[in-house]
Amino acid sequence: MHVEVNGVRLWFDVDGLSLVTDGPGMKERPTVVLVHGGPGGFDHSYFKPDFHRLTGIAQVIYLDLRGHGRSDRTDPEYWDLAGAGDDLRGFCDVLGVTSPVVLGHSFGGPVVASYGSRHPGHASALVLQSTFARFDLTRVVEDFRRLGGEKTAEIVRRSYSDDPSVSADEWALAWRLFGDWVPGDAERSRVQRNEELAAVGGKLLQSIDVLEELSAIDCPTLVSVGELDPITPVAVAGEMVEAMKPGVAQLCVIENAGHFPWRDAPDRYWPALEEFVTSASEPASDLFRGPGRT
Repeated sequence: MHVEVNGVRLWFDVDGLSLVTDGPGMKERPTVVLVHGGPGGFDHSYFKPDFHRLTGIAQVIYLDLRGHGRSDRTDPEYWDLAGAGDDLRGFCDVLGVTSPVVLGHSFGGPVVASYGSRHPGHASALVLQSTFARFDLTRVVEDFRRLGGEKTAEIVRRSYSDDPSVSADEWALAWRLFGDWVPGDAERSRVQRNEELAAVGGKLLQSIDVLEELSAIDCPTLVSVGELDPITPVAVAGEMVEAMKPGVAQLCVIENAGHFPWRDAPDRYWPALEEFVTSASEPASDLFRGPGRT
């Protein structure tokens, strides 16, 4: 399905009910909006079918960001986080979604952070999943050097510097370090890639720094990260929590998981996320029991 937002057609899909029977009455459930990674190389599809699990407690909306998947393509040179964050607000307004829980994974995280900081009071809660507020290529390269050696580190440096000569076989050496599970051929074949945006993806990633903007976020925020994630490690998640107002953010570290923790450690990931989403409609004072490891 498509809807026009800020002059661009955005594609979305809906899974589950927002209003369910509850004895003699009806009960409204949270709406979770999922924002995928990228840039250019992914769309909403890698969330499926896993995030169908949330339909037991919430309505789930899958969204393709502008320039991604089945949404309208725009000039990559003018793609920016602020515009993407504004798209999230406009998308919810057009659909009549109020007080959503918005989850951003990987590259989707700073998009959601921009949305939350630019539109305080709109979301009931945010989930910043396996993500970052500022992209530090030097740190990323050093982490992969530690895990995979000099050759892998150089491949990562070239790839995130938009070097078109990086082959699929070379990237596989780095990709395997993202966790026990990563999207494979089947998942990647479902993606409608935007090669023009992907070609400048490294430049776009290196321009991201919304760390100071995090202090404007005013809703409960779950900062969730896999313990073994090399691209968005625990230290980066902690940096985000520290940048937010006291009491706003909770750090959740998923043990023995990488960049896709819902696949690496489902028995630990889903209970933590489901509890947070369920609690999103409760008073803020009851939401957090304090930071911890899951």
